[in-house]
Amino acid sequence: MRCIVDYTTDPYQNLATEEYLLTTQTEPVFRLWRNARAVIVGRNQNTLSEINRAYIKKHDIPVVRRLSGGGAVFHDLGNINYTFIDRYVPGMDTAGAFARFTRPILEVLNTLGVKAALEGRNDLVTDGRKFSGNAIARYKDRILMHGTLLFSASMEDLSQALQVKDRGKTRGVASRPRKVCNLSEFLPAQMTPLHFMELIKEHVTGSLTGSWSDKPLQPQEQEGIDTLHNKKYQTFAWNYSRQYQWEAVRKERFPGGNIEVCFNAPQGKIEKIKIYGDYFFFSPTEEIEEALLGCPLTREDIAQRLSPFVWDDYFRNVPPEGLYQLFL
Repeated sequence: MRCIVDYTTDPYQNLATEEYLLTTQTEPVFRLWRNARAVIVGRNQNTLSEINRAYIKKHDIPVVRRLSGGGAVFHDLGNINYTFIDRYVPGMDTAGAFARFTRPILEVLNTLGVKAALEGRNDLVTDGRKFSGNAIARYKDRILMHGTLLFSASMEDLSQALQVKDRGKTRGVASRPRKVCNLSEFLPAQMTPLHFMELIKEHVTGSLTGSWSDKPLQPQEQEGIDTLHNKKYQTFAWNYSRQYQWEAVRKERFPGGNIEVCFNAPQGKIEKIKIYGDYFFFSPTEEIEEALLGCPLTREDIAQRLSPFVWDDYFRNVPPEGLYQLFL
Protein backbone atom coordinates (compact mmCIF):
# COMPACT_ATOMS: atom_id res chain seq x y z
CA MET A 1 0.00 0.00 0.00
CA ARG A 2 1.14 3.50 -0.81
CA CYS A 3 0.78 5.92 2.13
CA ILE A 4 0.53 9.66 1.52
CA VAL A 5 0.33 12.26 4.28
CA ASP A 6 -0.40 15.40 2.31
CA TYR A 7 0.18 18.80 3.90
CA THR A 8 -1.30 20.83 1.04
CA THR A 9 -4.42 22.63 2.29
CA ASP A 10 -5.70 24.07 -1.00
CA PRO A 11 -9.18 22.51 -1.44
CA TYR A 12 -9.07 22.69 -5.24
CA GLN A 13 -5.69 20.98 -5.28
CA ASN A 14 -6.74 18.32 -2.80
CA LEU A 15 -9.88 17.34 -4.70
CA ALA A 16 -7.88 17.22 -7.94
CA THR A 17 -5.41 14.91 -6.18
CA GLU A 18 -8.24 12.54 -5.25
CA GLU A 19 -9.27 12.15 -8.89
CA TYR A 20 -5.69 11.81 -10.08
CA LEU A 21 -4.92 9.03 -7.63
CA LEU A 22 -8.14 7.16 -8.40
CA THR A 23 -7.67 7.25 -12.16
CA THR A 24 -3.91 6.66 -12.43
CA GLN A 25 -2.77 4.41 -9.57
CA THR A 26 -2.72 0.62 -9.69
CA GLU A 27 -1.58 -0.07 -6.12
CA PRO A 28 -3.71 0.46 -2.99
CA VAL A 29 -3.48 3.99 -1.57
CA PHE A 30 -4.10 5.43 1.88
CA ARG A 31 -4.03 9.22 2.13
CA LEU A 32 -4.45 11.72 4.97
CA TRP A 33 -5.07 15.38 4.18
CA ARG A 34 -6.71 18.59 5.33
CA ASN A 35 -8.33 21.55 3.62
CA ALA A 36 -8.36 25.19 4.54
CA ARG A 37 -11.89 26.50 5.07
CA ALA A 38 -14.16 25.32 2.23
CA VAL A 39 -17.53 23.80 1.40
CA ILE A 40 -17.27 20.54 -0.53
CA VAL A 41 -20.40 19.48 -2.44
CA GLY A 42 -21.26 16.02 -3.76
CA ARG A 43 -20.82 15.08 -7.41
CA ASN A 44 -24.50 15.31 -8.30
CA GLN A 45 -25.68 18.06 -5.99
CA ASN A 46 -27.19 21.38 -6.99
CA THR A 47 -24.55 23.65 -5.45
CA LEU A 48 -26.79 26.69 -5.03
CA SER A 49 -29.27 24.60 -3.01
CA GLU A 50 -26.53 23.46 -0.65
CA ILE A 51 -24.74 26.64 0.37
CA ASN A 52 -25.59 29.76 2.34
CA ARG A 53 -24.55 32.14 -0.41
CA ALA A 54 -24.49 35.26 1.77
CA TYR A 55 -22.26 33.63 4.39
CA ILE A 56 -19.99 32.08 1.76
CA LYS A 57 -19.50 35.43 0.05
CA LYS A 58 -19.01 37.41 3.27
CA HIS A 59 -16.34 35.02 4.57
CA ASP A 60 -14.75 34.25 1.19
CA ILE A 61 -15.19 30.48 1.56
CA PRO A 62 -14.34 28.42 -1.54
CA VAL A 63 -16.92 25.96 -2.85
CA VAL A 64 -15.55 22.86 -4.58
CA ARG A 65 -17.32 19.88 -6.12
CA ARG A 66 -15.82 16.45 -5.45
CA LEU A 67 -15.94 13.36 -7.66
CA SER A 68 -17.94 11.24 -5.18
CA GLY A 69 -21.62 11.18 -4.27
CA GLY A 70 -23.26 12.09 -0.99
CA GLY A 71 -24.02 15.45 0.57
CA ALA A 72 -22.28 18.76 1.14
CA VAL A 73 -19.75 19.07 3.97
CA PHE A 74 -17.71 21.83 5.57
CA HIS A 75 -13.92 21.53 5.82
CA ASP A 76 -11.36 23.52 7.76
CA LEU A 77 -8.00 22.79 9.36
CA GLY A 78 -9.82 21.26 12.33
CA ASN A 79 -11.18 18.55 10.05
CA ILE A 80 -9.08 15.59 8.92
CA ASN A 81 -9.81 13.78 5.67
CA TYR A 82 -8.82 10.20 4.94
CA THR A 83 -8.90 8.31 1.65
CA PHE A 84 -8.67 4.64 0.73
CA ILE A 85 -8.22 3.58 -2.91
CA ASP A 86 -8.21 -0.08 -3.84
CA ARG A 87 -9.39 -2.59 -6.42
CA TYR A 88 -13.14 -2.74 -6.99
CA VAL A 89 -14.47 -6.25 -6.46
CA PRO A 90 -17.43 -7.01 -8.76
CA GLY A 91 -20.59 -7.23 -6.72
CA MET A 92 -19.31 -4.91 -3.99
CA ASP A 93 -22.07 -2.61 -2.76
CA THR A 94 -21.76 0.75 -1.03
CA ALA A 95 -22.71 -0.62 2.39
CA GLY A 96 -19.95 -3.23 2.22
CA ALA A 97 -17.42 -0.68 1.03
CA PHE A 98 -18.26 1.75 3.84
CA ALA A 99 -17.99 -1.03 6.43
CA ARG A 100 -14.65 -2.21 5.05
CA PHE A 101 -12.89 1.13 4.78
CA THR A 102 -14.22 2.75 7.96
CA ARG A 103 -13.27 -0.25 10.11
CA PRO A 104 -9.64 0.83 10.75
CA ILE A 105 -10.81 4.34 11.66
CA LEU A 106 -13.24 2.94 14.21
CA GLU A 107 -10.51 0.68 15.53
CA VAL A 108 -8.06 3.50 16.18
CA LEU A 109 -10.77 5.51 17.93
CA ASN A 110 -11.57 2.51 20.10
CA THR A 111 -7.91 2.27 21.17
CA LEU A 112 -8.18 5.92 22.24
CA GLY A 113 -11.27 5.23 24.31
CA VAL A 114 -13.82 6.68 21.86
CA LYS A 115 -16.73 4.31 21.31
CA ALA A 116 -17.89 4.98 17.75
CA ALA A 117 -19.92 3.15 15.12
CA LEU A 118 -20.99 3.28 11.48
CA GLU A 119 -24.67 4.27 11.31
CA GLY A 120 -27.17 5.20 8.62
CA ARG A 121 -25.92 5.34 5.06
CA ASN A 122 -22.44 6.65 5.67
CA ASP A 123 -21.99 8.33 9.06
CA LEU A 124 -19.59 7.63 11.90
CA VAL A 125 -21.11 8.61 15.24
CA THR A 126 -20.24 8.69 18.91
CA ASP A 127 -22.47 9.61 21.82
CA GLY A 128 -25.35 9.85 19.32
CA ARG A 129 -23.62 12.59 17.32
CA LYS A 130 -21.95 12.54 13.92
CA PHE A 131 -18.26 13.30 13.50
CA SER A 132 -17.66 11.77 10.04
CA GLY A 133 -19.37 11.52 6.68
CA ASN A 134 -18.09 9.21 3.95
CA ALA A 135 -18.54 8.93 0.19
CA ILE A 136 -17.52 6.64 -2.68
CA ALA A 137 -16.40 7.00 -6.28
CA ARG A 138 -15.53 4.30 -8.81
CA TYR A 139 -13.32 4.40 -11.88
CA LYS A 140 -13.13 1.23 -13.99
CA ASP A 141 -11.80 -1.46 -11.63
CA ARG A 142 -10.79 0.99 -8.90
CA ILE A 143 -12.82 2.28 -5.95
CA LEU A 144 -12.20 5.30 -3.74
CA MET A 145 -13.76 5.92 -0.36
CA HIS A 146 -12.99 9.11 1.48
CA GLY A 147 -14.33 10.57 4.68
CA THR A 148 -14.17 13.48 7.07
CA LEU A 149 -13.15 13.41 10.73
CA LEU A 150 -14.31 16.45 12.68
CA PHE A 151 -11.54 16.99 15.20
CA SER A 152 -11.68 20.66 16.19
CA ALA A 153 -13.66 22.21 13.34
CA SER A 154 -15.47 25.55 13.66
CA MET A 155 -19.07 24.67 14.50
CA GLU A 156 -20.10 28.23 13.71
CA ASP A 157 -18.79 28.04 10.16
CA LEU A 158 -20.13 24.51 9.73
CA SER A 159 -23.64 25.48 10.76
CA GLN A 160 -23.73 28.75 8.82
CA ALA A 161 -22.00 27.82 5.55
CA LEU A 162 -24.40 25.01 4.63
CA GLN A 163 -27.98 25.67 3.59
CA VAL A 164 -30.29 23.46 5.64
CA LYS A 165 -33.90 22.82 4.68
CA ASP A 166 -36.67 21.06 6.55
CA ARG A 167 -36.93 17.77 4.69
CA GLY A 168 -40.14 16.86 6.40
CA LYS A 169 -41.96 19.74 4.75
CA THR A 170 -40.16 20.40 1.47
CA ARG A 171 -38.80 16.90 0.78
CA GLY A 172 -36.01 18.73 -1.04
CA VAL A 173 -32.46 17.60 -1.74
CA ALA A 174 -30.52 19.86 0.59
CA SER A 175 -28.11 18.09 2.89
CA ARG A 176 -29.52 17.61 6.37
CA PRO A 177 -26.77 16.76 8.84
CA ARG A 178 -27.63 15.18 12.20
CA LYS A 179 -26.22 16.69 15.36
CA VAL A 180 -22.44 16.83 15.07
CA CYS A 181 -19.47 16.91 17.40
CA ASN A 182 -15.71 17.30 17.39
CA LEU A 183 -13.61 14.31 18.40
CA SER A 184 -11.45 16.61 20.52
CA GLU A 185 -14.27 16.52 23.09
CA PHE A 186 -13.38 12.89 23.78
CA LEU A 187 -9.58 12.98 23.44
CA PRO A 188 -6.75 14.37 25.58
CA ALA A 189 -6.67 18.17 25.56
CA GLN A 190 -3.06 18.31 24.36
CA MET A 191 -3.76 16.22 21.23
CA THR A 192 -3.54 18.20 17.97
CA PRO A 193 -4.98 17.39 14.52
CA LEU A 194 -1.48 16.55 13.25
CA HIS A 195 -0.84 14.22 16.19
CA PHE A 196 -4.19 12.53 15.57
CA MET A 197 -3.31 12.10 11.89
CA GLU A 198 -0.08 10.36 12.90
CA LEU A 199 -1.98 7.97 15.19
CA ILE A 200 -4.36 7.10 12.35
CA LYS A 201 -1.46 6.45 9.99
CA GLU A 202 0.31 4.24 12.54
CA HIS A 203 -2.78 2.12 13.10
CA VAL A 204 -3.76 1.75 9.43
CA THR A 205 -0.26 0.82 8.28
CA GLY A 206 0.34 -1.36 11.32
CA SER A 207 -2.79 -3.42 10.70
CA LEU A 208 -1.92 -4.28 7.10
CA THR A 209 -1.19 -7.87 6.18
CA GLY A 210 0.97 -6.74 3.26
CA SER A 211 3.75 -4.20 2.93
CA TRP A 212 3.39 -0.43 2.74
CA SER A 213 5.62 2.52 1.94
CA ASP A 214 5.62 6.28 2.43
CA LYS A 215 5.54 7.68 -1.07
CA PRO A 216 4.70 11.37 -1.41
CA LEU A 217 3.48 12.81 -4.67
CA GLN A 218 6.20 12.95 -7.32
CA PRO A 219 6.88 15.95 -9.60
CA GLN A 220 5.41 14.26 -12.67
CA GLU A 221 2.30 13.36 -10.67
CA GLN A 222 2.00 16.94 -9.49
CA GLU A 223 1.93 18.07 -13.11
CA GLY A 224 -1.13 15.91 -13.76
CA ILE A 225 -2.79 17.16 -10.59
CA ASP A 226 -2.09 20.76 -11.55
CA THR A 227 -3.78 20.19 -14.91
CA LEU A 228 -6.92 18.86 -13.19
CA HIS A 229 -6.76 21.74 -10.71
CA ASN A 230 -6.61 24.39 -13.40
CA LYS A 231 -8.90 22.90 -16.04
CA LYS A 232 -11.55 21.36 -13.81
CA TYR A 233 -11.59 21.81 -10.06
CA GLN A 234 -11.05 25.55 -9.99
CA THR A 235 -13.66 26.28 -12.66
CA PHE A 236 -17.13 27.69 -12.14
CA ALA A 237 -18.53 25.19 -14.64
CA TRP A 238 -17.45 22.21 -12.51
CA ASN A 239 -18.25 23.64 -9.09
CA TYR A 240 -21.63 25.21 -9.89
CA SER A 241 -22.59 23.76 -13.28
CA ARG A 242 -24.72 25.62 -15.79
CA GLN A 243 -28.02 26.94 -14.49
CA TYR A 244 -31.11 26.65 -16.72
CA GLN A 245 -34.66 27.92 -16.51
CA TRP A 246 -36.50 24.66 -15.89
CA GLU A 247 -40.13 24.03 -16.76
CA ALA A 248 -40.40 21.24 -14.21
CA VAL A 249 -38.56 20.62 -10.94
CA ARG A 250 -39.58 17.53 -8.97
CA LYS A 251 -38.06 16.46 -5.66
CA GLU A 252 -38.30 13.36 -3.51
CA ARG A 253 -36.42 11.60 -0.74
CA PHE A 254 -35.77 7.88 -1.04
CA PRO A 255 -33.97 5.40 1.24
CA GLY A 256 -30.82 5.99 -0.82
CA GLY A 257 -30.94 9.77 -0.61
CA ASN A 258 -32.51 12.89 -2.07
CA ILE A 259 -33.21 13.29 -5.79
CA GLU A 260 -34.20 16.42 -7.69
CA VAL A 261 -35.19 16.02 -11.35
CA CYS A 262 -35.17 19.15 -13.51
CA PHE A 263 -36.34 19.00 -17.12
CA ASN A 264 -37.86 20.83 -20.07
CA ALA A 265 -40.33 18.97 -22.26
CA PRO A 266 -42.28 21.59 -24.26
CA GLN A 267 -43.69 19.09 -26.78
CA GLY A 268 -44.12 16.21 -24.37
CA LYS A 269 -40.57 14.97 -25.01
CA ILE A 270 -37.55 15.65 -22.80
CA GLU A 271 -35.29 18.26 -24.41
CA LYS A 272 -33.11 19.19 -21.42
CA ILE A 273 -32.59 17.31 -18.18
CA LYS A 274 -30.48 17.42 -15.04
CA ILE A 275 -30.67 15.03 -12.09
CA TYR A 276 -29.33 16.32 -8.78
CA GLY A 277 -29.03 14.57 -5.43
CA ASP A 278 -26.93 13.18 -2.62
CA TYR A 279 -27.44 9.52 -3.55
CA PHE A 280 -24.51 7.16 -4.00
CA PHE A 281 -23.50 5.71 -7.35
CA PHE A 282 -20.81 3.77 -9.19
CA SER A 283 -21.61 4.97 -12.74
CA PRO A 284 -22.13 8.56 -13.95
CA THR A 285 -25.63 10.02 -13.87
CA GLU A 286 -24.89 11.79 -17.15
CA GLU A 287 -25.41 8.46 -18.92
CA ILE A 288 -28.98 8.31 -17.60
CA GLU A 289 -29.61 11.94 -18.59
CA GLU A 290 -28.35 11.33 -22.13
CA ALA A 291 -30.53 8.23 -22.48
CA LEU A 292 -33.63 10.23 -21.60
CA LEU A 293 -33.13 13.03 -24.14
CA GLY A 294 -35.97 12.91 -26.64
CA CYS A 295 -37.95 10.47 -24.50
CA PRO A 296 -41.76 10.93 -24.37
CA LEU A 297 -43.10 11.66 -20.92
CA THR A 298 -44.81 8.34 -20.32
CA ARG A 299 -43.98 5.74 -17.73
CA GLU A 300 -43.58 3.06 -20.41
CA ASP A 301 -41.19 5.07 -22.58
CA ILE A 302 -39.04 6.15 -19.62
CA ALA A 303 -38.82 2.58 -18.33
CA GLN A 304 -37.88 1.29 -21.78
CA ARG A 305 -35.12 3.88 -22.22
CA LEU A 306 -33.62 2.98 -18.85
CA SER A 307 -34.06 -0.79 -19.01
CA PRO A 308 -30.51 -1.50 -20.35
CA PHE A 309 -28.86 0.08 -17.30
CA VAL A 310 -27.75 -1.80 -14.17
CA TRP A 311 -29.89 0.29 -11.87
CA ASP A 312 -27.92 0.00 -8.63
CA ASP A 313 -24.78 1.22 -10.38
CA TYR A 314 -26.50 4.56 -10.93
CA PHE A 315 -28.90 4.97 -8.01
CA ARG A 316 -28.19 2.99 -4.86
CA ASN A 317 -31.36 2.24 -2.86
CA VAL A 318 -33.55 4.36 -5.12
CA PRO A 319 -36.42 2.35 -6.66
CA PRO A 320 -36.78 2.72 -10.45
CA GLU A 321 -40.50 3.34 -10.16
CA GLY A 322 -39.85 6.22 -7.79
CA LEU A 323 -37.64 7.96 -10.32
CA TYR A 324 -40.10 7.32 -13.17
CA GLN A 325 -42.88 9.00 -11.21
CA LEU A 326 -40.89 12.22 -10.85
CA PHE A 327 -41.31 12.79 -14.58
CA LEU A 328 -45.08 12.21 -14.65
